[in-house]
Amino acid sequence: MAETTNTNVDAAAYTAQGTPRDRVALPAETFDGTVNLPVMHQAVKAFLANQRQGNASTKTRGEVVGGNQKPWKQKGTGRARQGSIRAPNWVGGGTVFGPRPRKYTEIVPKQVRALARKSAFNARAREGSLIVIDAFNYDAPKTSRLQQLLARLELAHRKVLILTDGVKPNVFLSGRNLPLAHVMPFSDVSTYHILWSDVVLIESGALGEAMTPVKEKELADVKVVRYVARGAEAEAAKSDDAGDAPKSKAKKKVAVKHKAAAKKKAPAKKAAAKKAPAKAAAKKAPAKKSAPKKKGK
Repeated sequence: MAETTNTNVDAAAYTAQGTPRDRVALPAETFDGTVNLPVMHQAVKAFLANQRQGNASTKTRGEVVGGNQKPWKQKGTGRARQGSIRAPNWVGGGTVFGPRPRKYTEIVPKQVRALARKSAFNARAREGSLIVIDAFNYDAPKTSRLQQLLARLELAHRKVLILTDGVKPNVFLSGRNLPLAHVMPFSDVSTYHILWSDVVLIESGALGEAMTPVKEKELADVKVVRYVARGAEAEAAKSDDAGDAPKSKAKKKVAVKHKAAAKKKAPAKKAAAKKAPAKAAAKKAPAKKSAPKKKGK
């Protein structure tokens, strides 16, 4: 049900540009190792239920337009008796026991929500998926700046939750256009958001002890691959393990040489193709044989 460990938990720390720093001890009040799965399930289920609008609605036979008169008389036709063409057994008729607008709200006690949030943080910290950033001091919104941070941390293709110390519009606007990044204040985070993400980045000030930013020069940009084909990463890892990296480079060089040689030979092939029709025209077409004459003429 609930697991608790009393070990001190620490997390990796980085600057806002992605330079590694000394590991930071996480506050024991929140990160005490408690992981309660049933409570987390209850909190996530309630969060998703509260997102529903509950607007689904169907019409009963009394709400469908038409069907005011009896389609045929009661007796004498040989058919089953019918009172309205809007009855549920007719096509275009009303719906029986269909959905009606209602509320899906689920109320979870405040202490249960706090325990679920605490358990989610402990689960991410236990997995090593919690990273501390010293400070997000953005003067203006810059998506590439936040994207470079994720690329240096090798998180460009993972779902990342970025928690800031209070409301910081520049950081929010910097990550708004990144599909796998979600930026929000630390105080507003819920259990669902923590469990949705693969990695959680927390600003040090949100944990209670702000780290002093380190002065550093601007780092060179890291190339971010926006799309990775399925299985491409696995094949690349296999080739690196087998030592095929040098061979692949040599193969590329040979392929370039072959392409250059093929381009040089291409004009000669075109000239030969032009001469071919002339030779064919020089050859005389065989004379057609005349049809044999019929006898008796």
